[in-house]
Amino acid sequence: MKEPRPRRQRNVPTISDVAAKAGVSPMTVSRVINHEANVRDETRRRVEAAITALNYRPSAAARTLAGGDEIRIGLLYSNPSFAYLSALLVGSLDQASRANVQIIVEKCDEEGTEGAAIEHLLRGRIDGLVLPPPLGDSQVILEALADCDIPIVALSTGHAPDWAMSVSIDDRQAAYDMTRHLGSLGHRRIGFITGNRNLTASGERLEGYRAALADLNLADASELIAEGLFTYRSGLDAADQLLELADPPSAIFASNDDMAAAAVAIAHRRGLDVPGDLTVCGFDDTALATTIWPELTTIRQPVTDMSRMAVDLLVREIKARKADETGVPSQHLLAEYELIRRQSDAAPRRRPTVRSAHHDVAVQIAKHAREAL
Repeated sequence: MKEPRPRRQRNVPTISDVAAKAGVSPMTVSRVINHEANVRDETRRRVEAAITALNYRPSAAARTLAGGDEIRIGLLYSNPSFAYLSALLVGSLDQASRANVQIIVEKCDEEGTEGAAIEHLLRGRIDGLVLPPPLGDSQVILEALADCDIPIVALSTGHAPDWAMSVSIDDRQAAYDMTRHLGSLGHRRIGFITGNRNLTASGERLEGYRAALADLNLADASELIAEGLFTYRSGLDAADQLLELADPPSAIFASNDDMAAAAVAIAHRRGLDVPGDLTVCGFDDTALATTIWPELTTIRQPVTDMSRMAVDLLVREIKARKADETGVPSQHLLAEYELIRRQSDAAPRRRPTVRSAHHDVAVQIAKHAREAL
């Protein structure tokens, strides 16, 4: 006959042990663990002292006790750039892990499916929503969410509605700085590949490019502006269009790294050296910028940090609402960008092209023919 197993003694402190030692309720301990503001400093110090004395490690259940159910944040995405999406998810998931909240990811990449995607998220009882580009500029999306009583953060948009929060950079100034940089290298014909015309960031980057051309006293030639869609494929077509010009640009500035990478590929296909024959610069500084050759000079938009900021904004607002507090005002945060120089930009140099060499031979033949007459 087997002897009964000895019952293990419980030696792991619980939230109730911490509450008893600090002389407070378990709910108050949970509020301290969740870093909520509605706890008096003296009470917070007692709870933290009890946590330290008991070597207490909070469980996931204890972390969400004060708020009832776990906080669930929706992330609705539709972005053609895999590199941008990867950076976005890294930041969102990292901050969600730190705040012990759940991220619900929903795809919305076909026109006409916006309503169904939003409805699916709302049925999942989300407490807040992150809208990365291009959805933060979608009137269909914004109108569908206007009457939903949940906080929303739009990423990389210059025109978030009053009832939503946003995190972005100064796209106009960033594009201005890059164009001025190319001008300082000596480039006088600077091509520009736009982003999707439906996004506010695309328009602001184009405005920055044009403003810099004006300050550099360079012609704002419409032939030097090619339309892109933030996709690699559109970048191939746009770069081909620019390099087919009778007087092609010596530098191409693309509105994201995917299209800049495509411009580099087109240059190589045409036998052009980058940056010797053609400077190419991008925007975003995604992982792609350092995985192609040459590595891209680009504007670093801190997408990962911006998505962290968005999740943090939502968590603070959601907790404030659950505690019946006013919450954070509709904030519009501006993140810092940086111009990163790598190997894809250089001063322009003049090389005899195949076309000009043929022209010189033709001139010599004509000269000898005249002399023979």
